[in-house]
Amino acid sequence: MADNPTDHFPDDFDDQLHDAETALAEARARIAQTPANVVVVNHVMGLYELAAIHLSASPPRLVEAALAIDAVACVVEGLGERLGEEFTTLTEALANIRLAFVQIKGNVQPD
Repeated sequence: MADNPTDHFPDDFDDQLHDAETALAEARARIAQTPANVVVVNHVMGLYELAAIHLSASPPRLVEAALAIDAVACVVEGLGERLGEEFTTLTEALANIRLAFVQIKGNVQPD
């Protein structure tokens, strides 16, 4: 006789699943109440951090950093002032990460 697939789940699996679904619904509700520009700015900062992580790797991962930097540029330059009061800060951050990329790329020895 075949095992019941749910035999391998912990006894409180249904409770854990319910708790996870509740937490997800609460998170979605919080996001829905947050202005879209705040969420977008948060994602841009995540992309900025991604670029910085790749630039600080040893050796630097320039292709990955360039993709993340280009993604930041697409959002910041594409949306501009629609990003709200953080637009100037994001523009400066983009200029800084681009400068860091150029400096690091100049110091990397070609293979």
